[in-house]
Amino acid sequence: LKAVILIGGPQKGTRFRPLSFEVPKPLFPVAGVPMVQHHIEACAKVPGMKEILLMGFYQPNEALNRFLVSAQQELKVPIRYLQEYAALGTGGGIYHFRDQILSGGAEAFFVLNADVCSEFPLQEMLEFRQQHGDVDSFVILGTTANRTQALNYGCIVANVDTKEVQHYVEKPSTFVSEIINCGIYLFTPAIFQHIGEVFQRNQQELALEESSNGWQRAEVIRLEQDVFTALAGSGKLYVYKTDGFWSQIKSAGSAIYASRLYLNQYSKSHPERLAQNKPGGPIIRGNVYIHPTASIDSTAVLGPNVSIGEGVTVGAGVRVRESIVLHGASLHDHTCVLNTIVGWDSTIGRWARVEGTPSDPNPNDPYAKIDSETLFRDGRLTPSITILGCSVTIPAEVVILNSIVLPHKELSRSYKNQIIL
Repeated sequence: LKAVILIGGPQKGTRFRPLSFEVPKPLFPVAGVPMVQHHIEACAKVPGMKEILLMGFYQPNEALNRFLVSAQQELKVPIRYLQEYAALGTGGGIYHFRDQILSGGAEAFFVLNADVCSEFPLQEMLEFRQQHGDVDSFVILGTTANRTQALNYGCIVANVDTKEVQHYVEKPSTFVSEIINCGIYLFTPAIFQHIGEVFQRNQQELALEESSNGWQRAEVIRLEQDVFTALAGSGKLYVYKTDGFWSQIKSAGSAIYASRLYLNQYSKSHPERLAQNKPGGPIIRGNVYIHPTASIDSTAVLGPNVSIGEGVTVGAGVRVRESIVLHGASLHDHTCVLNTIVGWDSTIGRWARVEGTPSDPNPNDPYAKIDSETLFRDGRLTPSITILGCSVTIPAEVVILNSIVLPHKELSRSYKNQIIL
């Protein structure tokens, strides 16, 4: 068994700015650890996992290399990064590196998108595949969305009894199905034949339009639109439906929601990562992650859903709720931080209040997903999570509401509903 995690590259992640300026989005900390570490830990738990491959077109950099080395040592499984020469799409990348994926005689491999957060029921998908279809059938992880939100995802129509996918449409314009694609797949080497057919077809189409300089375009293959749409109804593709949590992490605001889902799961999977109330320690409410190097005053109140990074300083009487505070940040006495991501090495002055508007799914609808909100509506900034880029300084006694502050800004007054460039 192997696993491939698709981490994309620098030209994407624009909705994740200004945070993606500082680290590649897959390394952004969610619930205290890099986003992609949750995927790697889930893959490493599967018995027989021989290798985990990260695939994308980020230039290999210091942060990525350091992360891979420490993850390998901790989880005792080989992890490599394969760099694409250009953005090849979700199918093009794995087709380009098919020899690397199959080396060592891989019988099956998982493909996971890095920008989802999930319980990752990988073992269940393996067992499901043994019970459904033949040796060369493929499995998509699906979940239920509500009718209106399903249109924003890949929709799957499956046979109720056999679970065979009969019809697949990526982001349909009208309602097709409430079962959506979670971006987590289980393939056998036979998938490369199907991707290869798409590649051949692309090449033939390009040969007909000789005028276009399109050598690259034949290689760009999207698993969803190009491969699944064709495979549906062929008896090769099955859907395993999960009732566990699942969400996309497209915008910075959705990272706080994903953090909540992971922190909830920690009570089962990593209880050691959750902070406890101790004499002389801060007051903890609900699920909170605190990095061991953070220094927190005993009168601070943290939680629920708070993640405090490395070397963070939290002063007396500080209140933090539904927020991510990144490494090196400093919250001076009596600040209040709600629904906010505080960037690396940022400083919030005494008695300041930094607050955003949560973009959570409707809590009364069990199938609601997080909306990837547009930044503006009717020419106005949509109220959302407040984001402070790295090294932002906020003076004492000001209020910052629903705003996005780009890195290295020193503010001098209060702001509301603004992007501060």
